[in-house]
Amino acid sequence: MRKTKFEVGKIYHIFNRGVDKRNIFNNDSDKWRFLQGLFLFNDKHSTNGILQRIERDHKGKLNFNILKKFIDNHNEGREPLVRILADCLMPNHYHLLIEEIVEGGLSRFIQKVGTGYTGFFNKKYNRSGVLFQGPFKVVEINNDIQLQYILAYINVINPGQLAQPDLKETGPKDIDKIMNFARNYSFCTHPDYLEDRDSIIIDKGIYENIFKTGKEYEKYMKEILLSKQCNLANTLFLE
Repeated sequence: MRKTKFEVGKIYHIFNRGVDKRNIFNNDSDKWRFLQGLFLFNDKHSTNGILQRIERDHKGKLNFNILKKFIDNHNEGREPLVRILADCLMPNHYHLLIEEIVEGGLSRFIQKVGTGYTGFFNKKYNRSGVLFQGPFKVVEINNDIQLQYILAYINVINPGQLAQPDLKETGPKDIDKIMNFARNYSFCTHPDYLEDRDSIIIDKGIYENIFKTGKEYEKYMKEILLSKQCNLANTLFLE
């Protein structure tokens, strides 16, 4: 039984990896499908079969503009389960920063996302069985230090490891390289906080009061890297 009891208004760092540390995303197409699920499944109402229905109507083509237009045109009366503040997809794991906004919403949302994506992945790659390594992991964000560092951890430090694999252990060897890589990495929310992009998935929530502009956010991210606190961030947010 999960020890953490989710509460409305609380923010949680959610993460999970592939079973046996296997990749859960084999290519960018898989990542886009997972992101589409984050948008679609964040709804109190059943969404079974909608992705397949839209793909059929659009002859296999699907993007966020098509997805949003479909939802708007069909007036589905969406009622979000959670507020997604940030996300990052890595080859064998994902990170989400989520605020519970309705009782039971977070658990229901993650269950829908996990079940939907596993079904897609297994069908695509002709496999069966579980895809994720047990129940999702969770860390409750309890104080301002965690709130400040978690965004850097998800948006910059995680994608930054694709550019510098030992980033968390040694700190950044080239801060501009790390920042530029994260800026151009489509599968994290760093570009949204820089105001380079406006994702339909996330709602910055409390962070809109912390970072008034993309420049303020970028300055803070650089300060985190300069402080060489990558290892501290890792300690705070991983179990």
